[in-house]
Amino acid sequence: MTKEELFSISITESDSKILEQSKARWDNIAKPIDGLGSFEEIICRIAAVQGNVIPAIYRKAHIIMCADNGIFEEGVSQTSQKVTCDVAELMGQRKSSVGMMAEGYPIDMFVYDIGINSETTPEGVINAKVRKGTENFLKKPAMEETECLAAIKTGIDAVKACKEKGYHIISTGEMGIANTTTSTALLCALKGLAPKEFTGKGAGLTDSGLKNKIQIIEKGISLYRGERSDQEITSKGGVFEIVRSLGGLDIAGLTGVFIGGAIYHIPIVIDGVISAVAAMVADRLVPGCRDYMLASHMGREQGMKVVLEELSLKPVIHADLALGEGTGAILLFPMLDMAMSLYRSGTSFGDTDIDQYERFDK
Repeated sequence: MTKEELFSISITESDSKILEQSKARWDNIAKPIDGLGSFEEIICRIAAVQGNVIPAIYRKAHIIMCADNGIFEEGVSQTSQKVTCDVAELMGQRKSSVGMMAEGYPIDMFVYDIGINSETTPEGVINAKVRKGTENFLKKPAMEETECLAAIKTGIDAVKACKEKGYHIISTGEMGIANTTTSTALLCALKGLAPKEFTGKGAGLTDSGLKNKIQIIEKGISLYRGERSDQEITSKGGVFEIVRSLGGLDIAGLTGVFIGGAIYHIPIVIDGVISAVAAMVADRLVPGCRDYMLASHMGREQGMKVVLEELSLKPVIHADLALGEGTGAILLFPMLDMAMSLYRSGTSFGDTDIDQYERFDK
């Protein structure tokens, strides 16, 4: 895939007629108007994405992108890069946090080695290695143009494969030491924000470690943006350049997943700040992708609110989550299953003696 091919991708809008029919179905169920709040909206949006008033969500896939980040060299994490490979190995065995949380639940996991800094790929993990970790972005751009494009295409192809296998909905996860640094750098560069206001402690930095992390992000943004550091990046070319300069292979891969969801009409669930930034990048590179995204939770990182506001998405879980791996994203699924049970089989007003509630906000 070339940049020109990426930038020329056109997204079909989700079905607005199906959306309205889905809302009407909710209103016909014997309950107060909007009684299930955001869950009603989410089901309606899934229906519009699938083009079916009664959507299917029982075949679920979880895509995890694993990669190392060269900026690790600057002391922005308390752990070694070896942890990325170790956790990916556990993911392949479904023994990591997300695997154990989903034990006994009907969801299939697809773990991708898109850039782990190792010679081999752990068993049970899909070998899609673009390179063994990115460059240290203070020394040179994190990725070559071809590498960034390859990572994005890997994400698109992952969704295509899920579509061909009959999956209805996909959640996103990641694993990569120092990826809260790369994602925060991208967020601040894209939005023209001050890193000191949006940089968190990640997996547990000290106060001095946080100060160093902020300085590293500021240096990186200054290196590639110069006097324009406080200006938002809006052009597709500018967005792509900052992603390849400051981003990670995991973020680029997830960007492709969100683009793929829009291409193949599969709703994609955002997890925490890393996947949220990837979602924002996807929508800026390929406008219209946001119609195919669902927000799961309001993560602990400060940037979550900024990203979800830009994408006009409302998370339904507020639990101060910061685990990663897509653990917050998969928590959404059991709740959606319950909401779908009511939506699919709920008693209608026509089957009772109860007067139907009237909607006054049309």
